[in-house]
Amino acid sequence: MNQEFNFETKQASLMMQKCLELASRAKGRTSPNPMVGAVVIRDGKIVGEGFHPAPGQPHAEVFALQAAGELARGATIYVNLEPCNHYGKTPPCSEALIDAGIAKVVAGMVDPDSRVSGGGIAKLRDAGIEVVVGVEETACRQLNEAFIHRTLYHQPFGILKYAMTLDGKIAATSGHSAWVSGKASRHLVHQLRDVCDAVIIGGNTVRKDNPQLTTHGISDRNPLRVVMSRSLDLPNQCNLWQTNIAPTLVFTEPNSNPTLKTQLSDRGVEVIELDKLTPRTVMQHLYDREVSQVLWECGGTLAAKAIADGAVQKVMAFIAPKIIGGVTAPSPIGDLGLTKMTETLKLERVTVENVDADILVEGYLQ
Repeated sequence: MNQEFNFETKQASLMMQKCLELASRAKGRTSPNPMVGAVVIRDGKIVGEGFHPAPGQPHAEVFALQAAGELARGATIYVNLEPCNHYGKTPPCSEALIDAGIAKVVAGMVDPDSRVSGGGIAKLRDAGIEVVVGVEETACRQLNEAFIHRTLYHQPFGILKYAMTLDGKIAATSGHSAWVSGKASRHLVHQLRDVCDAVIIGGNTVRKDNPQLTTHGISDRNPLRVVMSRSLDLPNQCNLWQTNIAPTLVFTEPNSNPTLKTQLSDRGVEVIELDKLTPRTVMQHLYDREVSQVLWECGGTLAAKAIADGAVQKVMAFIAPKIIGGVTAPSPIGDLGLTKMTETLKLERVTVENVDADILVEGYLQ
């Protein structure tokens, strides 16, 4: 009995990991929807699988059921998120599972969306289908952390990324910052942009670094490039204004630099005026645009404001084995108004890994 239980537990874990692998194929493509993978098992063999590729497209369960065909009747389906139970852009998956004659559903986690949250499970059980919930739940929640945060707090999930020297500098006293981290770290950042919906910087970063904020060819997708600039004191020519490469959105305040505003609009740059330009108001606007995950690649001043505004949930710090010195050399985080070490903002669930010669410290703000 014990051996049988262990075998079933191991199989469930392996199948859920397969679901997560399938779901991950659509990273950065499903916002504001979650990433979901599904696997149909019949007599111990996979007879159907699928994942949700993009908003408006069928959900993972539908693809898996289509692949399984008649073999789905009496089978078990594994899915990393509770099947939906409401009509959105697509019909509810709970009904599709019932109609297909599925005998058992193994879900990684309950959907935090109030339109679903337990409703899909209840409907399946009412139809006589066995439902198991909570297999590999930690990994399931990790994959969809942005979707969960967006759903619960009505705000995109914010990641603050920066690279600094061993003595805590993001640039020299002259402002020169290319390159702090190594090639492998920069490649990892390009991959990170590929799975984020938007990247945000401030005007100072535009003026000093003239960044592209693209994935640099690692995929055919680039995130929405966002600039925050109260005065719109920005250069007339820069990489971000090349909207044929990637879309650019500039947030500013009313009556700021009307000449440049017109020039940017003529080049396809979207300019939005906000009465109060803050990380909070920008994140609210991005939430309304169905953005799920945002990457903050800004300087220290804006980074501090983003943290203070609750716009950052996760920190990714690349530490390069270099020393630059300089009393006035900028650091990654500006003034937070904290004066004692007992007031420090602590990270939890911290991981540390080597990225070639650099060290990546990753963690979540409490």
